[in-house]
Amino acid sequence: MSTQVREYLLDLQSRILAALEQADGHAFHRDAWTRPQGGRLEGDGISSVLEDGALFERAGCNFSAVRGNSLPPSATQQRAELAGAPFTAMGVSLVLHPRNPYVPTVHLNVRLLSVQPADKPAMSWFGGGMDLTPYYGFEEDAVHFHRTCKRALDALDPGYYPRFKAWCDEYFFLKHRGEARGIGGIFFDDFHAPGHDAGFALMRATGEAFLDAYLPIVQRRRDLPFGEREREFQALRRGRYVEFNLVWDRGTLFGLQSGGRTESILMSMPPQVRWRYDWKPEPGTAEAKLYQQFLPPRDWASEP
Repeated sequence: MSTQVREYLLDLQSRILAALEQADGHAFHRDAWTRPQGGRLEGDGISSVLEDGALFERAGCNFSAVRGNSLPPSATQQRAELAGAPFTAMGVSLVLHPRNPYVPTVHLNVRLLSVQPADKPAMSWFGGGMDLTPYYGFEEDAVHFHRTCKRALDALDPGYYPRFKAWCDEYFFLKHRGEARGIGGIFFDDFHAPGHDAGFALMRATGEAFLDAYLPIVQRRRDLPFGEREREFQALRRGRYVEFNLVWDRGTLFGLQSGGRTESILMSMPPQVRWRYDWKPEPGTAEAKLYQQFLPPRDWASEP
């Protein structure tokens, strides 16, 4: 199973990179790395990053497969009995930060985590999902993204999308600000029942839906004109992205706590960010519309 998952993840990364390079017109820098045996963390990966492109101000799409001698605290919050157990983890993680504020940021992650407790049988589970973070809201885009996610998961189980959509809304939420990071998508973790085949199928359905969910939105918005006002709002909202990743995101914490490769982990950070004290959008503006009509959870897939 691990070999099948690894082969799929490498192929998924390769296909996504080819599509993104075609959309941007520039190539990703591919950085293959290894962690030698005997250290706190060992394994290999391919970090792929594009900066200052025509479409993407920063884009990263990473593959990693690592082994560690002790699960970090971020992975055992819900499973205290696994504290200190050896583990293996592999996955593809992607974050795209477009230059044009009318093109949304997007995140994709699919992963497999296996653990070998000292006194229990080995166990493993799948996780992942994708979510959209627009700076300016377009209902057409939100509906398309969510309907694509729903269609992909409905082919496996009609109960998946409503379950994982609600989980995404709950997870990608900045508790210290009381606001969502974006308009959500799907998110799942600790998926191990009814078995490996079902988990692997869910991983593949998520990965295969990504380009169909995101690239049509890119093509609709990439040439819209923008100015300094839109860029400043984009930088302010990117600040929320940074706050979530460093304070709440379990994936970022897992990587840092386990001794992962810092450059690869932090490739998700946007290149330009701003914070302003007690900033609030002006009533009646497009910026206020994002807060009022797009960040609160909505059943986008059922919108007319």
